[in-house]
Amino acid sequence: MHRRIIVPSALAAGLLLAIPASAAAGGPGVSPGESSTPGAPGIGDSYYPASGNGGYDVSHYDLRLKYQPATDLLEGTATLIATTKQNLSRFNLDLGLKVSEVRVNGRVAKFTTAGDHELVVTPAAPLEKNKSVSIVVRYAGKPSEVKIGGWSAWARTPDGGVAAQEPDSAVWWFPSNDHPLDKATFDVSVSVPDGHQAISNGVLQSQSSKLGWTRFNWRSDKPQATYLATLAVGKFDITTDKTANGLPVLNAYSKDLGANAGAARASIERTTEVAEWLESVFGPYPFNSLGGYVPNVTSGFALETQTRPFYSPRQFANGANVSVVVHELAHQWYGDSVSVADWKDIWINEGFARYSQWLWSEKEGEGTAQELADYVYQTRAADDPFWTVKPGDPGPDAQFDIAVYDRGALALQALRNEVGDEAFFAILKGWPQQYAYGNAKVSDFVKYAEKVSRKPLAGLFDTWLYQPVKPAAPAAAEAGLKASAPKSAARAAKGAAKTATVQPVAPKSWKKIAETNTIHENDRH
Repeated sequence: MHRRIIVPSALAAGLLLAIPASAAAGGPGVSPGESSTPGAPGIGDSYYPASGNGGYDVSHYDLRLKYQPATDLLEGTATLIATTKQNLSRFNLDLGLKVSEVRVNGRVAKFTTAGDHELVVTPAAPLEKNKSVSIVVRYAGKPSEVKIGGWSAWARTPDGGVAAQEPDSAVWWFPSNDHPLDKATFDVSVSVPDGHQAISNGVLQSQSSKLGWTRFNWRSDKPQATYLATLAVGKFDITTDKTANGLPVLNAYSKDLGANAGAARASIERTTEVAEWLESVFGPYPFNSLGGYVPNVTSGFALETQTRPFYSPRQFANGANVSVVVHELAHQWYGDSVSVADWKDIWINEGFARYSQWLWSEKEGEGTAQELADYVYQTRAADDPFWTVKPGDPGPDAQFDIAVYDRGALALQALRNEVGDEAFFAILKGWPQQYAYGNAKVSDFVKYAEKVSRKPLAGLFDTWLYQPVKPAAPAAAEAGLKASAPKSAARAAKGAAKTATVQPVAPKSWKKIAETNTIHENDRH
């Protein structure tokens, strides 16, 4: 996953200071005596203050696009349906491509740009608070040429391009309020040259061909964070199916995956099986379709793009790996349906997705979650930097550190041991229902776990999520973790009757789980 470079606060200050005197005086559409002010250029995220925007909330995106793979030219008309949250004299959208026209409620609006992704829109008349507003943006450009903080979330492929990144990818292909706090439904209609396909989220509603171009119409009908919207254009082999409950399943594989093709299919084609098992752990699947896609990209990460996760071919370089499918599908509940309220809350995404891999290992008889937790605790020395990362608030530089995943999963095993299986799995299943299609914080999860278990848990979570040190042996024992491996296991591993040190033995599933550690790596550096 890539991390956005934080835009200096000077940009935000500059945007606010540049308010025309007339803009604050109200105008048509604003109640007499009430002033209108600009929406903030950031939504208030503690890690990424320039991410998203203030003053409005988007409920729906309608994207009508045309993409030419040979030149990487993307042309688009985006219609946003939003509600104002204040009297607005102007507002920002996040977009890196060149804009030719903006209309607000049908009327031409003035616009300018600031920084490397801020589109600043001034409507013909100030907008009244709590009113529905339509925003139409016409734009075009080559996404691969857009660099923000020196990097791009758009990947060129031999036959097209792909938008898939975290914590943001929207600015490379459509205007948005680019933060998980502002989720919306999506209609994505993409025209590409005949022989190519356009893959996006949700259900393929229809496709049609005319004059050498084929248009694909996709609909994602549940609230979706902008970074979870995806677009892939290329030449794919596509498989379709339905789940036992009738949900459409669509998987897509680039036709030039080479030696990784077979392993990719052997993994992704088990999506339905994995999703049905996850329903037994997390409750009903929350969306209108499922599947996955593997484009011919050079990256090594995977991403939980809503309903249709993105997988890099390198995830399957050592053969099939269903564990990565488990991880990304678990995010459909933890991360997609229930999204972070602030990027510092990343543990409620990644800790749970990693723990789902441990549960899959337990189900497959390849090592219990307890054995995997013991192994992580035993193999990380007290002076390992792993323990200095706080999964509950890791900081923007360590947002996707392995500790957020493995130490985050340790916290869940500690919780399981503290409250017992009945309460623990009730928590795992109830949480996605409690916050379905919304946002939540780590503190919300702690309160919810205390409510369900009827136990005080703040101390446990503080130890495992917030203390920048390895929990000592007594704390590990209290959490049900073994501080050292059994001597018999060490002897078997070393083939000796006596050993100076006890060496833990990796559970059978460990290798495949460890291969998915590149889920959170990126190639930016």
